[in-house]
Amino acid sequence: MTINRLDPERGASSGALFLVLVLAGLAGASGVALAAVAAHKVDSPALATAAMMLMVHATAAVAVLAMAARSTRPQWWIAAAALMLAAVALFSGDIALNTLAGRHIFPMAAPTGGSLTIASWLALSVLALLEWRWPR
Repeated sequence: MTINRLDPERGASSGALFLVLVLAGLAGASGVALAAVAAHKVDSPALATAAMMLMVHATAAVAVLAMAARSTRPQWWIAAAALMLAAVALFSGDIALNTLAGRHIFPMAAPTGGSLTIASWLALSVLALLEWRWPR
């Protein structure tokens, strides 16, 4: 899959960018659905937290993808957005599964997802520093 910078005539033409954008949309929709369940079916602060995390990180991933489209290192930004979405899906998915079905995806899934989510934010900081201090 070729990753191209933003073409002012055609826009971003990266298949990876749009795939991650689709995943961000699904994460956001899942967050809204979990929020509805938390508000109307299951009174659980954990489930509400999982919903909020999905919605916030789906929005953040869209912003990261916008940066990717204008970056000298778009594939790194796309990878960071993908990591962010995978990590928050693991975190929130494990919390939702435990709340609704009483089981986990695997032992330590939520803490692993949380740690990877933190790592994705740190990756964004490093990428921003690279873009600012060492542009190509």
